[in-house]
Amino acid sequence: RPGWREGPGDAWQRVPSLPAAAARLFETAAQSSGGAVRVFLTTGRRSLPVFTGLAGVWLLARSVDPPEPPVPDHVHVLLDRGPYTVAGERALISEHRLDVLVTKDSGGPMTTAKLVAARELGLPVIMVDRPPLPAGVRLVETATEAAAWAQG
Repeated sequence: RPGWREGPGDAWQRVPSLPAAAARLFETAAQSSGGAVRVFLTTGRRSLPVFTGLAGVWLLARSVDPPEPPVPDHVHVLLDRGPYTVAGERALISEHRLDVLVTKDSGGPMTTAKLVAARELGLPVIMVDRPPLPAGVRLVETATEAAAWAQG
């Protein structure tokens, strides 16, 4: 499925990897004048170790299944499964006073509500790009294109 595309009103910062997202959060926290930077982390439970040891960062990490150690010190894990609504995401962001959203560019409609809510609330988004395709791999954006390719 196609990745997400930034639209009018979005404040995305694209990074190439999860470690780059953690580094960006560290920079953001270092530049913050008061309190911890409050992060909505939706990169999956297996990514949590990348975000350990970030001073000045508090994480609300949402995942379907509980994470395995190591888990960052300043994290609240929210176990939940989409699809999500814009109203629900807006309420979650407001309730937890979140400053930034960190997510992977997974594309698809099931979790776009967080991006719409971030846009509406003026929240910056650190978007982790998809890894580059290996050489010789063809990308198609629809099932029809895939079926045509498979049939040869």
